[in-house]
Amino acid sequence: MAAPGFQLSLHRSIHEIGHTDWDACAQACTDNPFTSFAFLSALEDSGCTGGRSGWLAQHARLRDAAGATVAVAPLYAKAHSLGEYVFDHAWAQALEQAGGRYYPKLQVAVPFTPVPGPRLLVRDPAHTAAMGQALIQTCRALHLSSVHVTFCTEAEATVLGTQGFQLRMGQQFHWQNANWRDFDAFLGALRAPKRKAIRRERREAAALGLTFRTLRGAGITPEHWDAFYRFYRHTSDRKWGDPYLNRTFFTLLSQRLGDAVVMMVAERDTNPVAAALNLLSGDTLYGRNWGADENTPFLHFELCYYRAIDFAIEHGLARVEAGAQGEHKLQRGYLPTPTWSAHWIAHAGLANAVADFLTDERQAMQDYIAALGQASPFHREGNG
Repeated sequence: MAAPGFQLSLHRSIHEIGHTDWDACAQACTDNPFTSFAFLSALEDSGCTGGRSGWLAQHARLRDAAGATVAVAPLYAKAHSLGEYVFDHAWAQALEQAGGRYYPKLQVAVPFTPVPGPRLLVRDPAHTAAMGQALIQTCRALHLSSVHVTFCTEAEATVLGTQGFQLRMGQQFHWQNANWRDFDAFLGALRAPKRKAIRRERREAAALGLTFRTLRGAGITPEHWDAFYRFYRHTSDRKWGDPYLNRTFFTLLSQRLGDAVVMMVAERDTNPVAAALNLLSGDTLYGRNWGADENTPFLHFELCYYRAIDFAIEHGLARVEAGAQGEHKLQRGYLPTPTWSAHWIAHAGLANAVADFLTDERQAMQDYIAALGQASPFHREGNG
């Protein structure tokens, strides 16, 4: 099940592929921590995927004619569309109303993680098309409805588009570093009203009587993780009910990713009352989860956005990616950035309807990003 000269195999555990082969492919195209063996195995070994989660591993390994592993992909058979952040519930409903079966489907994704990056982890970009073809052939052979590659790179989306996948554009807010020497230099690039608003928010956060700390790797103790998990549960209960991640996952994450784990913590009398979890690559800080015991104005902005910028400037990072949604991020220096996904649907009628929908949606998204750009908080002459 692959392009001529290649063989695709599916694996019910990432451990069947193994750390060496997986990361040889992953690290050849990215240092994004979310596609690493460490992160994906932590999800699996903690039980956040597998079992009754609806995320059943079918990880793809592509071998060449000599049997060498040339590409892998985090692939799951999905029994629902939860935890993906690219919404296809209407597509599922349409197919099922027409008498078809949408689930299970194949999902190439990092579970519960709307972070853009490579999804087809290839040692050579020339193998991207072969992996795309192999995924379509596998979907057909298994008589499944569709293959979805979510939060992939634009380059991957472009190649998959030539293989029959339909392309979907989304949008997130990312902060880009213009080599500012410190936070005040960044503020100097903003228009005066936005600069004053951020300074006021940081003053109010500083006046809360809290101690703010940035912790990494072994500096994050089990007690910090206990507190963070409590905050995470509070946020999950308030927003969407049952949390996707369990306490064991965070222990494994800490053990396996080490200094790539960065936690911004707010303490009152040495007791954590709020925290924001980030992961770090060579040039990017990725904001992931946050939560708090106290419902305090501006604490979220301070921990999740401003201290992330502080960290990025101090460490010479190129960007901070603050996750999905949130137009409020724009006024705090996080600018609209396109995201991409690619979708192959077996049913011709649904595929045609989705193609029409995505054409209109891409234009609407382009218009939306352009409109957001007009509301940029930066001086019109540029970011620096």
